[in-house]
Amino acid sequence: MKVRKLVSIATVAPAMMLLAGMAFAQTDPGVRGGTVDSGKPLASFVDATKTPGGSEFFTRSLANFQVVESVRNSPTGDNGLGPRFNENSCAACHSQPATGGSSPASNVFPNIGPNPQSQIITQGVANGTFNTMPTFVHSNGPVREARFPFFFDANGNPNPNDPNGGVEDLFTIVGRSDVTAPSAGGCNIVQPSFAQATATNNIIFRIPTPVFGAGLIENIDDSTLLTNQANNANNGLGISGTFNHNGNDGTISRFGWKAQNKSLMLFSGEAYNVEMGITNEIFGQERPIPGEGRTTGLPSNCRINPTPEDSTNFVVTARTDQAQQNADVPSDVARFAIFMRALAPPTPSTTNPGGATSISNGRSLFSAVGCAVCHTPTLTTDPSAITPDLSSKPANLFSDLQIHHMGTNLADNVSQGGAGGDQFRSSPLWGLGQRIFFLHDGRSVTLTDAIAQHSSNGSEANTVISNFQSLSASQQQDLLNFLRSL
Repeated sequence: MKVRKLVSIATVAPAMMLLAGMAFAQTDPGVRGGTVDSGKPLASFVDATKTPGGSEFFTRSLANFQVVESVRNSPTGDNGLGPRFNENSCAACHSQPATGGSSPASNVFPNIGPNPQSQIITQGVANGTFNTMPTFVHSNGPVREARFPFFFDANGNPNPNDPNGGVEDLFTIVGRSDVTAPSAGGCNIVQPSFAQATATNNIIFRIPTPVFGAGLIENIDDSTLLTNQANNANNGLGISGTFNHNGNDGTISRFGWKAQNKSLMLFSGEAYNVEMGITNEIFGQERPIPGEGRTTGLPSNCRINPTPEDSTNFVVTARTDQAQQNADVPSDVARFAIFMRALAPPTPSTTNPGGATSISNGRSLFSAVGCAVCHTPTLTTDPSAITPDLSSKPANLFSDLQIHHMGTNLADNVSQGGAGGDQFRSSPLWGLGQRIFFLHDGRSVTLTDAIAQHSSNGSEANTVISNFQSLSASQQQDLLNFLRSL
């Protein structure tokens, strides 16, 4: 793994000595084994006495989340992929440790090539264009989305006065067998300039965020978040987060690495359009990459299907079970939101790893060193009209849902909504024990490294990381065991 600067020049030597000592003092226990209960629905959502029709909706929505999309001519009717895309299924990227999770270790990109079941195109096709595997995609993961922080100038260098930040989709549909002539006969779009971006250090990455317990997060009222912010204002740790806000109604947004999306419906619609290229009732136009978007737009001969490609199903196949028939009516985007809203949060372990005493000690230390200021252990939801398990419940998410300045080391120079280039949402930590990759770009594969990466010039976490480093080796191990128990 590439060594990154973690702190300011003035403190590099002592900090690196501390980190070197840390590496031998304690060990990340690794991905927690045992029972994996992630990916299950809220109990009340699939209880017909509490949420009539909920079980049918969850089953249908889960299946939709796992569907492999085609460009057209799909035998199942799941059409609309591309013309630019990163993957052809929601579940392919959100799969660790279960459907709805984060990036798996075994990379899924080689499975989305020119034909739905074949490899990425490695040879030219008739019109001279082709997909190649980007060099930053590795067989052992993580699954990555790419962005260029800045547009290139006339000399091919990133222009810091011309911010970009949009997603540069990895692949195109050119050459796939489910793109039929004459409709796409002239579509010859190519992949973005990943080699140029890499050579000029003008590329950043994001990995999928897990969506377990997302319905609870969605149902925390703004007033609860503001009260929590006020309670932690005088923390003495240099932490002063703020909220990202929805540009339409001004309320607090909370989904995505920079808390840029307000709701699960918006989160779903954006991902469907940006990650798979599928237009929908929220994002109704075919999406070009950022450079095309501000100059020529997407070529008309690449806009293959009528839009929106995903919409409400006005006519559905009659079923003997009315609840199942009802579940077929909503659009894919609506069902994705239902699936995420209905997912239960992961259940933490009280004994694994390290035993109950170590985990209990680690929980206390988590608060003592200041981690809990940003990673608030529990926030309470508002009353819910959807299902009882979302209503006035404790959400043990370990996040304040605020965006914080994380310093030069983690900065990606991408702004989204009110979040600047070094600001990120406090990532919810529930389910942390079964994640393989950490931080927004998946750069860390151990908790010790992820903790160290929090410290750099301008980071609100510097004092907290110093407090962690001051713990004894056994205390550090207790805290790590606690994190892996989540």
